[in-house]
Amino acid sequence: MKQFAEYRQLRATGLWRERPDAQRRNVTVSIGEATLTLTGQNERVVAHWSLPALTHANPGHYPAIFHPDGNPGETLELAEDQAEMIRALNRLCTVIERSRPHPGRLRMVILSAVVLAVLVGGVFWLPDALRRHAVTVVPQAKRATIGAALMSEINRVSGPACDQREGQEALDRLGRRVAADDKRLRLLVVREGVKGALLLPGRVMLLNRTLFEDYEEPDVAAGFILAELVRSASGDPLAALLDYVGVRSAFQLLTTGDLPRTALRSYAEHLLTDPRARPPAPALLARFRTAQVRSSPYAFALDVTGETVLGLVEADPFAAEAPPPLLRDFDWLRLQDICGG
Repeated sequence: MKQFAEYRQLRATGLWRERPDAQRRNVTVSIGEATLTLTGQNERVVAHWSLPALTHANPGHYPAIFHPDGNPGETLELAEDQAEMIRALNRLCTVIERSRPHPGRLRMVILSAVVLAVLVGGVFWLPDALRRHAVTVVPQAKRATIGAALMSEINRVSGPACDQREGQEALDRLGRRVAADDKRLRLLVVREGVKGALLLPGRVMLLNRTLFEDYEEPDVAAGFILAELVRSASGDPLAALLDYVGVRSAFQLLTTGDLPRTALRSYAEHLLTDPRARPPAPALLARFRTAQVRSSPYAFALDVTGETVLGLVEADPFAAEAPPPLLRDFDWLRLQDICGG
């Protein structure tokens, strides 16, 4: 949310409670591009809240209480002396709410479209057509909310995203270097659970810390980013989610604007445990060539022998000449330490 860049340096202190029966903890609150970050002692991130899903529970009263949409048991309390942060969060909530379609109006449009389709042939009653329709009409703000909810389920296994500031800045630069045309893409690093790279609805991609800590050059991480973008180009991440959770959940998304928590949890487990097919080599090589990234480091990370990835090794578009650098050396060092070692 670039229009709120002035809030990036804003910090506040508050009291965070993970659930109603938990002890309240002192946290530092900061505003990111799409998330509200809560940091506890020793600069350890305890929670990431999606800004589009932020709710102010008691406007006009103090302490101001905020919580993620749909989870009023997890709260953040800001005292009256944190007025600047409270005003910033309220402005964010107001602008985000105005920018998204009104839920009731969106549901009315969607239901009217479904009724019309039924009258002319009943096409949208077919499961595949219903899912395709949901993918078409769900707005970007709702995709971001779904992606944040899915990431919350993944974080049960992966832990919260690493939030070392200089490392994240280097990661953002790497993202702009390899996917300059994807302005909404947001890269985050997690400690475990994710195999390589994983793109979620809302254009958030999770990367395993080993892509930076276990290799001596950023080409491997860049390769996994590009491979995941190629894989997602053959199918919308939201479509893949709805294909997995089924027509009932897709219909619930159309009529209520939300997906069942149980469906999201099941899909998160599926993403973290089930193997996914590799993208075809020709499409990968074309993407590597366009992004000016070597393909052989990524190939050897998949198979150290090179036997099963011979095409990516032999047809490396930059085997004979070096492409432009991916990162400066000190940026790469900071990125390797994004999770604090």
